[in-house]
Amino acid sequence: MLAGMKYSIGDYVCILDSDLQHPPSMIPDMLKALDEGYDVAASKRTDRRGETKTKSYLSVKFYSIINKLADVDIKEGAQDFRIMKRKVVNSIISMPEYFRFSKGIFSWVGFKTKWFEHKNTDRAAGKSKFNAYRLFRYAIDGIVSFSVVPLRIALVIGVLVSLFGFTYLIMTIYSWFAHGTDGTGFATIICLLMLIGGTILLCLGIFGEYLARIYIEVKHRPTYIVDETNIT
Repeated sequence: MLAGMKYSIGDYVCILDSDLQHPPSMIPDMLKALDEGYDVAASKRTDRRGETKTKSYLSVKFYSIINKLADVDIKEGAQDFRIMKRKVVNSIISMPEYFRFSKGIFSWVGFKTKWFEHKNTDRAAGKSKFNAYRLFRYAIDGIVSFSVVPLRIALVIGVLVSLFGFTYLIMTIYSWFAHGTDGTGFATIICLLMLIGGTILLCLGIFGEYLARIYIEVKHRPTYIVDETNIT
């Protein structure tokens, strides 16, 4: 897809699966949408006929999870089948990142989009090369490419562990002074482990925050995208 968009020269660019799972009959209506002022005419399927129940369930959950973690809004059932104006294509190919989660990139660049729904159809030839492992990797690429939440997990856990260790230490000292409870080595070890472990996780969380910013910077995504301008 990236090579096709880079080498395309037309005002409109269409992405369409060659196995005919994307109905070509939708193209005339999609072109009309662009003529009406939309920048993108995109498709999304309304059912998952031909898929196993497990795969369908995991797909639905994936969209739910990524929309909560990522900074983009990806429509459930969204497909790569779409027709885009030249300015949209130029925005997409201006993102040089290697691990490309296409659905996230299409959503990230924005622009006025009209969605066309259709039922899932059987492919005319061939079979899908996306097995469970490749789909899992694709899902991980999507989450990692558009979210730094995983890097912040260590920071959150570190704060919680440190608070728990500090609270347990205060309770142990209070019990010692107020009730004369003989502080055994067990309580001391637990407090030290929680505080040291929490401190380590906090440091990892801070490193993760800096790493997240480096990760975003090395993508070299455009800082802004211009839709229209009166500057010639």
